[in-house]
Amino acid sequence: MMSIDLHAKSIVIDGLIISDFDRAVFEDMRKGGLTAANCTCCVWEGFTETMRNVMRWKQWIRDNADLITQVYTTADIRRAKAESKTGIILGWQNLSGIQDQLGYLGLFKELGVGIMQIAYNTQNLVGTGCYEKKDGGLSDFGHEVIAEMNRLGILCDLSHVGARTSEDVILASKQPVAYSHCLPSGLKAHPRNKSDAQLKFIVDHGGFVGVTMFPPFLKKGPASRVDDFVEAIEYVIDRCGEENVGVGTDFTQGYGRPFFDWITHDKGYARKLTDFGEVINPEGIRTIGEWPNITATMARRGWTTARIERVIGLNWLNLLRTVWGA
Repeated sequence: MMSIDLHAKSIVIDGLIISDFDRAVFEDMRKGGLTAANCTCCVWEGFTETMRNVMRWKQWIRDNADLITQVYTTADIRRAKAESKTGIILGWQNLSGIQDQLGYLGLFKELGVGIMQIAYNTQNLVGTGCYEKKDGGLSDFGHEVIAEMNRLGILCDLSHVGARTSEDVILASKQPVAYSHCLPSGLKAHPRNKSDAQLKFIVDHGGFVGVTMFPPFLKKGPASRVDDFVEAIEYVIDRCGEENVGVGTDFTQGYGRPFFDWITHDKGYARKLTDFGEVINPEGIRTIGEWPNITATMARRGWTTARIERVIGLNWLNLLRTVWGA
């Protein structure tokens, strides 16, 4: 009961959701007590298709105004909490949406895109993803992009980014950067997981780590339970400190095999990058509506109230305030 009350009164921020968004998902966000979530609106798309995705989000927000509200600032996150709604932070998992135009960054920032991942799994004009055999690092154009993202107040996300490019971005950015949704390779070796050295490097430079529950990257895979997810968070906290860690579940709710085929092929259609196998979320958090079970598990494992509040939301809030400037 104590954990239920704690979850209900806390600011709860999910650093990455890429579900098949519709009203049912938004209702489940409310059931899960989410104050805000970083919701993906670009993966492989170019400028035009990404604009259409943002347009679709604007319509969803209008049509579901009783459940969700758009977030531009951290004040909007607090307002969403006060209004018992879920704040929608528009985010990208690839910079393909700007193509080769630096000025598109400002345009999308005005539309409410506050988080952008530098590369998604493979090479783009800015840098290299984690599934490329050779990581060429941040390009010269990429350095311009990072500087402009800093100026505009857009969070740089490095979750799917290669190790060398990630290091380049961490060193180039004048603002904190994040792995919004990752797991430690110390618990499972995988190209998408981050080594202890990578985790330490990002926080030593003022950065942030969001921990995911995406089953292919967890130690026990599809046999995982909510405790296995919280164990992974504890592992990261032990290396990064509890004030530098949050949750980025990577919920893919509503999607089936065609979606996973799309995201695991380069550009959505080219070479096969990886095979996730069966994607079954950990028992206890199969749906967004079960998000309170994460908080309950933290409490059951002896976490202090202060640590729980930080990790389920306040750490994200502080990071976003720093990067967004409001």
